[in-house]
Amino acid sequence: MSDSESPEPAERRNFIEARIDADLAAGTNDGRVALRFPPEPNGYLHIGHAKAICLNFGLAEEFEGATCNLRFDDTNPTKEKVEFVDSIQADIRWLGFEWTQVVYASDYFEQLYQWAEQLIQKGAAYVCDLPLDEMRAGRGDGRRPGTNSPYRDRTVDVNLDLFRRMRAGEFEDGARVLRAKIDMAAANMQLRDPVMYRILKSEHHRTGNAWCLYPTYDWAHGQSDAIEGITHSLCTLEFVNHRDLYEWFLEQLELEPAPRQYEMARLSLAYTMMSKRNLRSLVEAGHVSGWDDPRMPTISGLRRRGYTPKSLRAFCETIGVARMNSLVDMVVLENAVRTDLNRHAWRRMAVLDPIEVEISTWDEGRVEHFEAVNNPEDESQGTRKIALARTVYIDAQDFRMEAPRKFHRLKPGSEVRLRYGPVIRCDEVITDPESGEVVKLVCSHDDESFGGKTSDGRKVKGIVHWVSVAHSIEGEVRLYDHLFHVPEPAKAPEGGTFLDNLNPDSLKMLPAAKLEASLGDLEPGTRVQFERVGYFIADAVDHVPGRPVYNRTVGLRDTWAKLEQRSK
Repeated sequence: MSDSESPEPAERRNFIEARIDADLAAGTNDGRVALRFPPEPNGYLHIGHAKAICLNFGLAEEFEGATCNLRFDDTNPTKEKVEFVDSIQADIRWLGFEWTQVVYASDYFEQLYQWAEQLIQKGAAYVCDLPLDEMRAGRGDGRRPGTNSPYRDRTVDVNLDLFRRMRAGEFEDGARVLRAKIDMAAANMQLRDPVMYRILKSEHHRTGNAWCLYPTYDWAHGQSDAIEGITHSLCTLEFVNHRDLYEWFLEQLELEPAPRQYEMARLSLAYTMMSKRNLRSLVEAGHVSGWDDPRMPTISGLRRRGYTPKSLRAFCETIGVARMNSLVDMVVLENAVRTDLNRHAWRRMAVLDPIEVEISTWDEGRVEHFEAVNNPEDESQGTRKIALARTVYIDAQDFRMEAPRKFHRLKPGSEVRLRYGPVIRCDEVITDPESGEVVKLVCSHDDESFGGKTSDGRKVKGIVHWVSVAHSIEGEVRLYDHLFHVPEPAKAPEGGTFLDNLNPDSLKMLPAAKLEASLGDLEPGTRVQFERVGYFIADAVDHVPGRPVYNRTVGLRDTWAKLEQRSK
């Protein structure tokens, strides 16, 4: 299955689909369904955007003849880059979707400007000279109405003259704005004479220096929907109060048929943040290596960490579309990728924290080769040969000098089975005389215990993974974990910021892990399961043949859930 192949179709029905069904049955919009995904090109998309992508483009696939545009809301040139435009398109295609057409809010700058003049001419907009802080203070709050701007009653001719001079670049940034004239006493704060245009003398990534006057989101959004003939404008719940303004602009311009806005719950995922502003601050301050850092909740970060398109689409399908905000447990996302990788990822052995084991009863020069299954879930992936010689590495966590009764791995005098190989018994522990750390284990083996049996029929419960010293390679393994150590990192501790919630153990670098030799030959982006350890991916940037680098995607089990349960 290719990376972009979608998951198996499932029977689903949410309130958005029900709304579209009702509109189609009533013949609304002449039976058309037209949607759009409107990201701002001011950063990389995160998993919350993945939910919106799956919903909008998924609906376009579900309803016959439906369309879905990719529209870049490029109305703030100070934060937008071509890099972000390119990354957004790459993310959508990686998820397995294709747009009907690519459009930009900047495509409509001239039309939006003409419509703004139209509102000025009918007395529904005016140029305001108030400084930003005074304008904000004048809006009032939920308990008291706002106060009218002293510039609210300027004549149409004065407003038109000032607005045209704003476009011509006569005034400095922030000197004047264009505001809609609605109601400074409105219960909905969005209707208290919102800003439509502001002066920004910054070069735009598409229009260059043609404009120094840029529309706000609220002014550009609904009108762009109308220009494109969008029928169902989907957004998250924080825009529910913007709907009155969305409809007011459309009514003032008498645009028909008018698009309709529908709100749904946004994605809130435990141990992550969905604020693009905060994610940008993490990148700019160097708390992460970039937008594609595997700890980031960006689609590019998840891709580099080893998540698959199918797993993200399955996750979005699982959480569904709701009207109420809620916090989704990280285990839902992790289980989605475990399920997918369990079916498709190759199996290999790797020892992350190696201890050398000498099998004293194994003849020097003897090498046994075992047939190992590449993936027990998919026989078509075949088998591989692994070699066992006199000296092997096992993981330090599989040995204890003193261990509880139910520790079914290696300890002095106990036995374990080497995966695919024989049973070994720990006869001697060699330690460093200064530090006391274990340097080497000396073990004997049961030469009749291959294939799961022992010479006398005894049962050996423990199985450990290993690699042969002579047949392994060294590589770097990066153990990525949650970027934050609390479920809701946006809730800063008293007197602090969200940065105080960063997890100091979110990345552990293991530069000298011992790997099954074939792991050095895999291409960047190859996903594997390190047996008994977890799922990993050959890093897309740093992994090269002969110098392997693997990122942990997810462990085999949800250890965080267990830790939380213990703490309770």
